[in-house]
Amino acid sequence: MIKRALLSVSDKSGLLKLAEALVDNDIEIISTGGTYTFLSEKGFDVTEVKDITQFPEILDGRVKTLHPNIHAGILAKRNNSAHLQTLVEHNISQIDFVIVNLYPFLENADNNLSDEELVEFIDIGGPTMLRAAAKSFTDVVVISNVEEYESFMRKLYDNDFTLEYRRYLAGKVFNFTAAYDAAIAKKLLNESFPDYFTSSYKKVMDLRYGENPHQKASFYTTTVGTGALKDFVQHQGKELSFNNIRDLEVAWKVVNEFEDTCCCAVKHATPCGVALDSNIVQAYQKTHDCDPISIFGGIVAFNDEVSYEVAEKLNEIFLEIVVAPAFSTSALALFKQKKNLRIIEIKNPISDEIQAVQVDGGLLVQEIDYSFSENLEVVTKSQPTDSQREDMIFAQKIIKHVKSNAIIIASDLQTVGVGTGQTNRIWAAQHAITQAKQKNKDSLVLASDAFFPFRDVVDFAAQEGISAIIQPGGSIKDNDSIQAADEHNIAMIFTGMRHFLH
Repeated sequence: MIKRALLSVSDKSGLLKLAEALVDNDIEIISTGGTYTFLSEKGFDVTEVKDITQFPEILDGRVKTLHPNIHAGILAKRNNSAHLQTLVEHNISQIDFVIVNLYPFLENADNNLSDEELVEFIDIGGPTMLRAAAKSFTDVVVISNVEEYESFMRKLYDNDFTLEYRRYLAGKVFNFTAAYDAAIAKKLLNESFPDYFTSSYKKVMDLRYGENPHQKASFYTTTVGTGALKDFVQHQGKELSFNNIRDLEVAWKVVNEFEDTCCCAVKHATPCGVALDSNIVQAYQKTHDCDPISIFGGIVAFNDEVSYEVAEKLNEIFLEIVVAPAFSTSALALFKQKKNLRIIEIKNPISDEIQAVQVDGGLLVQEIDYSFSENLEVVTKSQPTDSQREDMIFAQKIIKHVKSNAIIIASDLQTVGVGTGQTNRIWAAQHAITQAKQKNKDSLVLASDAFFPFRDVVDFAAQEGISAIIQPGGSIKDNDSIQAADEHNIAMIFTGMRHFLH
């Protein structure tokens, strides 16, 4: 029996070699408009779809394969005599191979097209053929992307189309069409919390392992929209790991909180030092001095171009990654002295609107915490100085990125103590203040990601020389904390906005 292959591809890569393989194996080629023309002009004997359907392409090509003569040939069960008899009665030939790739919606979704232009990249016939062939994987071999051509041709020459392989290809189809449809839904619906949470991400690399060596991991990027980690450039260094990617996202988020030159060091997904300075070298030095122990083996990010002078400083210690929007040519040359150091250039700002966290059997979805309170209320008799207020606002912008319970001690636009991930707030304060006392700073301010349930943090802070506090407020015992601050002559600001990060 003659075998037939239906080809309809927008991406013509590898098509000639594929067609040659089909012809070599005595497989008749059926094809649609553009693919038919391409193959015919190259000298292949191709049957046009309209000769199968006995119906012309209409509506500017929107309708050409949506016909029983095509879909019955794909969907008929070869082990069902009634199905086969139906094909005979209607003079319909079986289709044994379906090779389709879709209109490039994913490639055009972010090109600022009008709705009228964009919908023309939504493929209808292609997904329908793919899904039909995938449903019939016991009888039909379906190829949905160019990357599968090589393995398909090897199996074609060896006549090695096992049921396992057919099932795999069918799964690839539904995996891809689900992502294709999800991308269209996201573009058209533009809703953060739809009835069904779908996503469309494409794998860009397999990682050596996950958080630990026994965990497998891969990195995917969104097919629709942009993002800081979608289009970054790695200039040098080893491949990125799972933990590297998580850490560099935190570092980039922190430096993007500020318009002034900022440097942030991150270790284990937590900022261990952050500083602002008009001089980028000083910004780094202040960041380093926040915690010269934890920065070792960490990630350092900047929101400004890295110069040769900064590169010299960075090369003095062991770092995993340096992240910045730009690097001078001389800095890049100097970094080559450390071949394993990863140099990452990120142009895109932080842009995600929602965050999804998988739980066993479900998904938690929330808006990203981009907000920062503009309603700063001084609740104490003592008023903060301008420099104290500036340090408190600086610290409050960073604390959103520190795991709860979180306390930050700052001075002169530099973090000097970070208390993170403690199960109670007084421990976080003790850790941060103990670290800060080693810096011999004259003026220290304290920021908290959530309210104080008791006055103990204020009492301890006063004992250790804290001069001003910024916190959300909202505890039933706020008055106790205010009274403690007044007793110790500490200025305290309520923001009215909590910033938990679990």
